Amino acid sequence: MPNRASLSALLATVADAIRRTCSTRFTALTFVALSLALSAAQPTQAKTLRMAIADDATTMDPHSANILGNTRILHNIYEGLVTRDKNFKVVPALAVSWSQPDAKTWRFKLRPNVRFHDGSAFTADDVVFSLERVMHPLSNFKSAVQGIGSAKKVDDLTVEFTMSEPNPVLLLHLVNFRIMSKSWATKNNALTPQNYKEKEDTVASRSTNGTGPFMLVSRQTDVRTVITENKTWWNRASPDRGNVTTVEWTPIKSPSTRMAALLSGAIDFVIDPPVQDRERIKNTPGMKLQLGSEPRIYFLGLDTFRDELLYSNVKGKNPFKDVRVRQAISLAIDADLIVNKVNRGYGRVTSLIIGKEVQGYAADLDKRPKPDIARAKKLMADAGYPAGFEVTIDCSNQVPFGEICQALGPMLAQIGIKLTPNIIINANYPPKIQKYDTSMYFWGWGAVTVDALYVMQSLARSVGAERSGDGDANYGRHSNPKLDALIDRIKVENDMKKRDGLIREALIVIRDDAALIPTQQVVVAWGMRKVLDAPFAANNLPYFYRFKLNRVRTGEGEQ
Repeated sequence: MPNRASLSALLATVADAIRRTCSTRFTALTFVALSLALSAAQPTQAKTLRMAIADDATTMDPHSANILGNTRILHNIYEGLVTRDKNFKVVPALAVSWSQPDAKTWRFKLRPNVRFHDGSAFTADDVVFSLERVMHPLSNFKSAVQGIGSAKKVDDLTVEFTMSEPNPVLLLHLVNFRIMSKSWATKNNALTPQNYKEKEDTVASRSTNGTGPFMLVSRQTDVRTVITENKTWWNRASPDRGNVTTVEWTPIKSPSTRMAALLSGAIDFVIDPPVQDRERIKNTPGMKLQLGSEPRIYFLGLDTFRDELLYSNVKGKNPFKDVRVRQAISLAIDADLIVNKVNRGYGRVTSLIIGKEVQGYAADLDKRPKPDIARAKKLMADAGYPAGFEVTIDCSNQVPFGEICQALGPMLAQIGIKLTPNIIINANYPPKIQKYDTSMYFWGWGAVTVDALYVMQSLARSVGAERSGDGDANYGRHSNPKLDALIDRIKVENDMKKRDGLIREALIVIRDDAALIPTQQVVVAWGMRKVLDAPFAANNLPYFYRFKLNRVRTGEGEQ
């Protein structure tokens, strides 16, 4: 650990950098908060990664809230039967092999001699238990086991899944099926997922017990989380393994403070640098900006379910039920302006809810029409709203969602729709929209399976039975029977050419329905010191065990 003098010098350096780089006045409160975050986090070990993020993970429960910020840390702690290798291919993880004895059965041979972080043995019992837990109504991860009806233990290292319906891309889904210890969950009264919508506090929401390469050491929500290497990890000898043994995960909400900490060298890695700071990172000696395309789409969602819109001056009816109003909104949005001005070019305009890397993507459909205010006004008038109406739009304060919501206001004002942005702290945003407590919202969703079904089933299919995963993220509760039928056929179609044809049909229906209005596909940027080698993955997840730090030790400490 550094002595008091060296720590004080470090904080003074950070303070000076913040004073030089912040556009707003540096306050004592900001410095105190940063001091608390960094004071215990400076054991200048060559293998300690110091990382800053805008928003903390909101839960440690592996089956609760399907949010990117949670997955970024949890996938380093919990593992699935399969995983992604450095080339993003699906490869064995907790399962060593699999077979299909018949059309309705998948049999997985499990990896022997695997232990959870508490030392207990991993067996088929844990897989069976985890399947039941992830299919619970409180879980947001039911799509990870799409098509599976039940699981049966054959022996300690063999498990069978009986399919309720065939899933031709089951392995792609299972990448997101995290295995939890049955004995640990039983001991800690965590047999069911955390009730995330109601902000339930459970042992599983604040502590972990996985099999992965890192284990949780300490957690102070919104202050600091520390994970350290699992020295008994079954894949510790992997040729892809770097040298990072500890990750110090520090939320710093202020973009200017977070960037100052990076540019001063107080931290090594920022996973979400604001768009306005990316060129500065790229041009600062000792820093680098790593870019990558992620199959994540930003979109506007509309409540088409209620008979009376919640947060609007329209009484007795819901204008979003009329497809003409929805299409008018789409025509009024200048997606090019959002990408080029708000996102400063870090993105690409899209008209589809899937990215170009996703199975089923149709390039000829991905042509967003230019704004047409005259036509949009006519659609509004034909729908009975020539003067428009007022409505509240819910947005996370996470960059760039708040900024995009502000930009949407003047665009929709051209057709008479007056938006009131409701910018919500990111930790409170998902629970709000998950309770359908919204009329209009702006959000992002990624195809973690790199297959269209995951997105369509989650976002666009009608909300279905509790264990189905259908409509799990359909927060506007839009319903189209034709689309439902197409998605249900996509689920079971084994002929990939026919399947792509069904996906194409579904993409057209979603586009024309305009209950989900895409604006752009994300271009991801990671900011870091040049001493860090952080291989980028297409799902925008940091695989910390692959990270390598190349700090050098000098007479003044580590650089």
